[in-house]
Amino acid sequence: MTRSEPVFILGGAQTDFARNVHREGGTLIDLLREATSGALESAQLTAADIGTAHVGNFLGEVYSGQGHLGGLLVESTPELAGIPVSRHEAACASGSMAVLAATAELDAGRAEVALVVGVELMRADGGFAAQQALGAAAWVPRETQGVEYPWPHLFSLLAAEYDRRYGLDHVHLGALARKAFANATKNPVAQTREWNVVDGNFADDDDLNPLVAGMLRRYDCSQVTDGSAAVVLASEVAARSWATDRGLTLDDVPRIEGWGHRTARMTMAGKLADHADDPFVLPHVKATIDDAFGRAGIADVAQIDAIETHDCFTISEYAAIDHFGLTAPGESWRAIEDGVVDLGGSTPINPGGGLTGGGHPVGATGVRMLWDAAKQVSNQAGECQVDGARRVATLNIGGNATTVASFVVAAG
Repeated sequence: MTRSEPVFILGGAQTDFARNVHREGGTLIDLLREATSGALESAQLTAADIGTAHVGNFLGEVYSGQGHLGGLLVESTPELAGIPVSRHEAACASGSMAVLAATAELDAGRAEVALVVGVELMRADGGFAAQQALGAAAWVPRETQGVEYPWPHLFSLLAAEYDRRYGLDHVHLGALARKAFANATKNPVAQTREWNVVDGNFADDDDLNPLVAGMLRRYDCSQVTDGSAAVVLASEVAARSWATDRGLTLDDVPRIEGWGHRTARMTMAGKLADHADDPFVLPHVKATIDDAFGRAGIADVAQIDAIETHDCFTISEYAAIDHFGLTAPGESWRAIEDGVVDLGGSTPINPGGGLTGGGHPVGATGVRMLWDAAKQVSNQAGECQVDGARRVATLNIGGNATTVASFVVAAG
């Protein structure tokens, strides 16, 4: 795998994922404006410095009746008028697709500085309607017809496959949920930071943690969220000039060292059946991570200090553990029991709460992950900081791991 040319992260921002923006009277344009202004302020730049922009969003037309979000970004920040702006959709990986498109433009020399914004406003019609609409990321109607909770159902198939191959105890999924909520209490923009939870919320307790689908329970599921996140990306030439102007060196600036991106077939059942005898339950996810590592010039996860992964359900984080190589296939439970993935462990996962504790505004998630990784490697993560973090990996999945993206972010 040929090493990537680095793309630098000059700044970023995230809205408060605990807010119900619709209830406040806000709309998509308000989220776009807030994240954009925050990212520009963080980077100490103005809109006039941006040469291209990319928006990640999944269901603006469904949740808000609003499409054409490139133009809406310009309406939110009129100083961006005249630059090329594109919108990207890949379900829950929409934000990462926007990042990949921006980095490709920078690599090609079509621009020197890019803005990437991910956004989703999901809570206007309530949680049940929101998760029903998300069924559009599956194969409709093959995977959704007659299914009340499409995504818990589809990811329960992943849990069942782990159980079939290796055995799976819900106590380990509950431990991941407990970790997510505990980490979120340290994150000032996490959706659940002020939730009151007790041990029963993470146990096989049918009252405090009722079953939703298969062995997945309520607190195994991520949140329905309103929110936006943005990053400002730059080529090496632009980043060097930016750093010099601020008395910094390139080593001080977070950079994307490697990336991976693969797309599988739509159905969860099809993915699982195609690779029923593979030691990895989702081998294309493993290959995506390996692509990112290869482009970053690193051998394996031993060179990673922390991970931001897609825990739309606890089982997706469980799968990420062995696919990243923290354990042998099917032995993710070992890393959970040994505390490897805890905030104080050797390779913390989702130190800010992830999707389960932090929130999951679908189109923003990939961008939020990238920004959190950048904050970690530049020692800006506050109470969520992993001591000594200099290289962080991300894993963002769309649908039932149909679209998969991974980045390696480093500094120093």
